Amino acid sequence: MRISSKGEYGLRALFDLAQHYGEGLIQSDDIAHRQGIPVNYLNQMLILLRRAGIIESLRGPQGGHMLARPPDQITLLDALIVLEGPLMPSDAPRDDLVPTNPDDREVMNEVWDSIRTTLEKALRTITLEDLCQRKHQRAGHMMYYI
Repeated sequence: MRISSKGEYGLRALFDLAQHYGEGLIQSDDIAHRQGIPVNYLNQMLILLRRAGIIESLRGPQGGHMLARPPDQITLLDALIVLEGPLMPSDAPRDDLVPTNPDDREVMNEVWDSIRTTLEKALRTITLEDLCQRKHQRAGHMMYYI
């Protein structure tokens, strides 16, 4: 699996919005500056995320972006599927690879399906809030929830 710059930058933008959750609208220029993302490229990703319902946006001088749901309700899988599409698509078998034993194809398909399931399960368990917690832990700040 390879994550493109679109996936990487899009996740960084969402992470930035998660860190500022509850502060109101965050302008693209601020996200771009903090995360080192070209603003025009960032705006393209934000459009995708808005259309998917992950963020909300408002145009104009007082506009900006914010998460549509709390950070603990947005997983990395949610974001990456919007930004990248299926992470490991279950493509139709290649026509030029026709093993003489059909069981060989089935065995390989089972392996790829298992890897896909494991990857998606892992990404489904990590939320934007988890990323925020990891950052706070690195900075020496522990946040406890009861």
